[in-house]
Amino acid sequence: MRLLLAWLINAAALFALPYLMQSIRVDNFLTALIAALVLGLVNTLIRPVLVLLTLPVTVLTLGLFILVINGLLFWAVASFVSGFQVAGFWSALGGALLYTLISWGLSALLLKK
Repeated sequence: MRLLLAWLINAAALFALPYLMQSIRVDNFLTALIAALVLGLVNTLIRPVLVLLTLPVTVLTLGLFILVINGLLFWAVASFVSGFQVAGFWSALGGALLYTLISWGLSALLLKK
């Protein structure tokens, strides 16, 4: 049940992004649900491998390269899911940051232990 609620929270956060950034478009809530699912899978399966492979660069940049990885993965998911569009890399980077903040805030409010 908690996993389903977390998925809905992430979809709601993704659905809110176009209201905050004009360079991101989500057609409807179903698209947001699919994109949130794909983002979750990508962050679970691919992100750890990328973080490990880019560890020297991440250490050199004091961890800031992880923001670049997040933006690139956000942008990649937007290219795979139809109805979810991101204008470019900088929009993806900002969108990934906002998505994380909104999702974290909603999870803190709704997923109390």
